[in-house]
Amino acid sequence: MRVLYFGDVVGRAGRDALLAAQSDLRARLKPDFIIANGENAAGGFGITGKICEELYAAGIDVILLGNHAFDQRETLGYIGGDSKLLRPHNFPKAVPGRGAAIFKNGKGKRLGIIHVMGRVFMDPLDDPFASVAGELPKMTLGGSVDFLLVDIHAEATSEKMAMAHFCDGKATAVIGTHSHIPTADAQILPGGTAYQTDAGMCGDYNSVIGMDPAEPMNRFVRKVPGGKFEAALGPATVCGVLIDSDDATGLARRIEPIRLGGRLKAALPEA
Repeated sequence: MRVLYFGDVVGRAGRDALLAAQSDLRARLKPDFIIANGENAAGGFGITGKICEELYAAGIDVILLGNHAFDQRETLGYIGGDSKLLRPHNFPKAVPGRGAAIFKNGKGKRLGIIHVMGRVFMDPLDDPFASVAGELPKMTLGGSVDFLLVDIHAEATSEKMAMAHFCDGKATAVIGTHSHIPTADAQILPGGTAYQTDAGMCGDYNSVIGMDPAEPMNRFVRKVPGGKFEAALGPATVCGVLIDSDDATGLARRIEPIRLGGRLKAALPEA
């Protein structure tokens, strides 16, 4: 089974680049599922129903969120009715939406996703490790799912790495998001779980993690807000990973980085 996962989509530049790449990527790589993190898709802050529909129409099967999940107020009323939009599972129980789900494609392939947010240098949410542990028995490889992705939306690389080892042998892949910088540590752990600390972002890298540099620089230098953060609008790079699993075990056979367009060195896996 093959899954493509794209990191945080930032603003219009990131959306347009990801949308433009979908047709060719589907034809070339023939994935069973395509997933994207959309928590920065609306001008860098949250997502809207309209943007979700644009991404679905282009072939994105599932959209994940993160700490900016509800920056757009409409998402609170929208997410409960969108089965393909997931927020972190360790949000408080009363928060609308869900963070763990099983999806089936037209070929009968079953994809399980557990989406959590880290706590180191982040909001004080419920324990992400306990949250994942509670869902793992419901999403057994070769049982209820054919492929299990754990997304950890976190600041600290150590917390992401710890989650990968925590899930090694139980999940097909553990992929980090949130940092917006693609890491160079794509690997398969000893138990058979694929891992990359951060998938990177789909956005303009002539920026400060997707934002036009002027205001972030101002706040670092002067420590006084001078205006709003605005998503950078230059040519964007599409960043993510390709993961192949073994149909017999559900564990990973391959993980490769994807980088297309924009400023970063290209990386496109062979089919």
